[in-house]
Amino acid sequence: MIRIATEADIPAMLAIYGPYVENTAYSFEYTVPTVEAFTVRFRSYTEQMPWLVWEENGKVLGYAYGSLPFERAAYAWCGEVSIYLAPEIQGKGIGRKLYAVLEEIMWRQGYRVIYSLITTENKGSLQFHEKLGYTQTAVFPNCGFKFGRWLGIVWMEKRSNAVEMPTNPPVSWRGIVENDRKLSEILDTLSLSFS
Repeated sequence: MIRIATEADIPAMLAIYGPYVENTAYSFEYTVPTVEAFTVRFRSYTEQMPWLVWEENGKVLGYAYGSLPFERAAYAWCGEVSIYLAPEIQGKGIGRKLYAVLEEIMWRQGYRVIYSLITTENKGSLQFHEKLGYTQTAVFPNCGFKFGRWLGIVWMEKRSNAVEMPTNPPVSWRGIVENDRKLSEILDTLSLSFS
């Protein structure tokens, strides 16, 4: 089931994220954040952006969230997405479902372009994003150093279908998904079930 993440999910999300930090170059962090640091990050991001989890039998097995890639006012309509899944659910279409809901919330918030930054060696994530309609916008070669080697970043983007000029910046996700019923309506719109 897809639901809104809560602070109670932080230990489970860290358990999923930790191996990405420790064993892959998919994250450019060197050390796994502490629960306290991850909580600060979670609180900061969720002031404006949605954070979703995938749960099966009471266990969180994946999560996806939005963040703000830029600070200046003119970038207000730009968002960024990230996703991390436990190994046992990879390749089962769950990432696609999480992203569908995450993107739908962000489009409804008023975002016009969503970015994803992916390390060049993360071929699976590059293919995943391409299948979801993201296009490569830029490549930053050898910009990150981890595990004794230089790594590049691929900047991918997906644009909304909105054509009218925006009159207001995007609203907080809480204005779009104020309760489980609203999330259920979004899932129904996407032909996904709440449970």
